[in-house]
Amino acid sequence: MSYFTDFIEAALRKLEGAYAPNTIRSYHSDASQFVDWCLRAGVTPFPLGEATLIHYLECIQHRHAFTTLRRRASSIRRVNGLLGHPDIPQAEPYRIAIRRIKRAKPIRTRQARGINRDLLLRAIAAQPEDLVGIRNRALLSIGYDFLARRSELTALRNEDVEFDASGGLRGVIRRSKTDPYGRGRLVFGSERSANLLRRWLRRKPKDIPWLFCAVNHDTCLDRSVCGRTVSEIVKRAVVRTRGARPREAEISGHSLRVGAAQDLLADGHDIGAIMRAGGWSNMSIAMRYLSLAEHNIWQSR
Repeated sequence: MSYFTDFIEAALRKLEGAYAPNTIRSYHSDASQFVDWCLRAGVTPFPLGEATLIHYLECIQHRHAFTTLRRRASSIRRVNGLLGHPDIPQAEPYRIAIRRIKRAKPIRTRQARGINRDLLLRAIAAQPEDLVGIRNRALLSIGYDFLARRSELTALRNEDVEFDASGGLRGVIRRSKTDPYGRGRLVFGSERSANLLRRWLRRKPKDIPWLFCAVNHDTCLDRSVCGRTVSEIVKRAVVRTRGARPREAEISGHSLRVGAAQDLLADGHDIGAIMRAGGWSNMSIAMRYLSLAEHNIWQSR
């Protein structure tokens, strides 16, 4: 069934420019795994049949979270449409199957543990006194203050951030996962972030446009730090605090964003202010970030 893979790749090329590259890669991965399963099961993947999709989801449900299964079903149906086939009707058999799978699987997704303010300060203090350490201090602090995703940190350019009269920072996230059309989000940084950024900018060549550029052998390179490196910076920063919790395995590039949101909740800010700061348009998604916040509402009584 390799010819199905060729058709899928040709169909997904139609989406280039209209969707994020990560979205297209996800469609390709989900559809390819479905085609591989069909090959082993001896069934034809496309045109998509309701019974085939139900059977596929039931066969893989023990290996994946419900959110992953739901995404795969959506991807497969989307590719089916791109190949010119009509969508399967969401009739009762399909609805019942999805409901059965949903009830059998825990709906809670794996949430990265947050790096709160105390852990952030220790992680910043633990950075080495070399060029990488100076960059990483600024990146950690601004990532927390801006509630920034990895992709947002890597996309920041010099002109996106300015020092304000109050001693802090004012910046703009020009494009994000939830803002594909580039409306932009205004963000603010603390005096701590401003001081750390000034120190980094004194070392970074002015002709490099990326706010956080890659560093190799104590030399700044004219390219942005990549998302994978951001995750490694965050994880290693926690490890450097020597025994701090959460553990390294619980940390991801999202941990700064999670911890900042939880700290804002503990500081008494309402959900509207937190959503604006983090660029969330969906309250249920924002609440997922806050669900593990150690915020005891009775502590002050």
